[in-house]
Amino acid sequence: MVITNFQLCDHASFRLGDWCSLKALSRRPNPKQTTTPNILCVTWLKTHPIIHIHSDPHNQNIDITCFSMSQLYINLLRPYQYCELLPLVLSYEYFNAVLINELDQEGNNVELGGEFILQPNEHFNNLSVNLSLSVVQVPTNMYNKDSAIVNGVYWSEALNKVFVDNFERDPSLIWQYFGSAKGFFRQYPGIKWTPDEHGVIAFDCRNRKWYIQAATSPKDVVILLDVSGSMKGLRLTIAKQTVSSILDTLGDDDFFNIIAYNEELHYVETCLNTTLVQADITNKDHFREHLDKLQARGIGMLDVALTEAFELLSDFNQTGRGSTCSQAIMLVTDGAVDTYDAVFAKYNWPDRKVRIFPYLIGRESAFADNLKWMACANKGYFTQISTLADVQENVMEYLHVLSRPKVIDQEHDVVWTEAYIDNTMEDKQSPVTTVAMPVFSTKNETNRGILLGVVGTDVPVSELLKTLPKYKLGIHGYAFAITNNGYVLTHPDLNGLSSPRVVNNRNCGNN
Repeated sequence: MVITNFQLCDHASFRLGDWCSLKALSRRPNPKQTTTPNILCVTWLKTHPIIHIHSDPHNQNIDITCFSMSQLYINLLRPYQYCELLPLVLSYEYFNAVLINELDQEGNNVELGGEFILQPNEHFNNLSVNLSLSVVQVPTNMYNKDSAIVNGVYWSEALNKVFVDNFERDPSLIWQYFGSAKGFFRQYPGIKWTPDEHGVIAFDCRNRKWYIQAATSPKDVVILLDVSGSMKGLRLTIAKQTVSSILDTLGDDDFFNIIAYNEELHYVETCLNTTLVQADITNKDHFREHLDKLQARGIGMLDVALTEAFELLSDFNQTGRGSTCSQAIMLVTDGAVDTYDAVFAKYNWPDRKVRIFPYLIGRESAFADNLKWMACANKGYFTQISTLADVQENVMEYLHVLSRPKVIDQEHDVVWTEAYIDNTMEDKQSPVTTVAMPVFSTKNETNRGILLGVVGTDVPVSELLKTLPKYKLGIHGYAFAITNNGYVLTHPDLNGLSSPRVVNNRNCGNN
């Protein structure tokens, strides 16, 4: 049965991201009997406001088919004669790391801020922290009250008790945190974050090495960048930023190369035209410098570029020097005139060992179907990027795909990062390392799997040294440690370095 008698409460005012409840009065058996409210969230579908229902398993399913501010049609499993939208107060605490203890013009706490007790703590270099609660940081380019963010903050609040218990059991612990796949970052102990002079905090936990290494398996990646004439102007600027953002998502366990193409192939670094290189900071910065020199002209020959990418991945894999795990081709272009199934049939089918991730640049969708087909036929993911503001969030989508094998196999691999300097600590010469592991959904999801995020903690290298049996080393012996990528984790001579190779893996706004 379809009903149209739907109204908002007179006292209710709903905005994007607000949580509310739907109360329905049944025609039978008791017209005054109300059902248990369903939890809803006001969000957007294209340009129309829509209410998403998070169904209570004890309630009947409700399917919203149409909505306007004056009328709502709802299909119910049993008839109702009256529906009312009520505010819903969820019992959870959302302390935004930037907004805590901030006041509005009238002297009241701003929304998502509130009074948050901060006290100097010697263990944390006398920084003002809260040892009872964590704070939530959301990237500047994301909406603080986005439904996905609010939902994640709600269920991850249980980590407060875990963080506190961990610190009580091991007082040597410093920062503990959870980086969500949705973008928010929960940090313990709670501390206030300070934006830069432009009011921006560029930190996104999903770009950090500890997150990338824990969330995905090592991968070999070839990035194909379209530099044909149709890519002139803003499209080429967006494309270059897309490639740069892809590089941000690569860690030291990954290998990559960048090939620009039009009528010809142009390796961004001509000295490395037959191999892949490790995605360390030095190599990524070097390739970014060469990206700026690219210009758009000519006609794009995508079939030639795809052939080169497949052969490069195959040859490099046979050397045994790469990641020997996942392989992917990132295609950054403004369109494809064909599906190039002949190329895929020759190099990638039926095993489909190489995933294809097309990024369609610009607002035009004329060639979107061909790129979508490439992604679906090769176990990848299609994304369209229309503006510079869309780049970072859309680039992240491929990480969800590459994390699926780990989710399906429930591989809770623990990763350790290289040593770096934490600028919040008093001893700027004492490095720390991060230990992290992925967090998967425990629900019975589809075979695609769901990565919820990555949990981690910082460990001072000095604490690791305390576990060494010094009496076994001898008078002239010493201990040292290196990572699997050759970075020095600890060494007696490392303490004297004034410019450590890797710096600050996290930013609390206390530089």
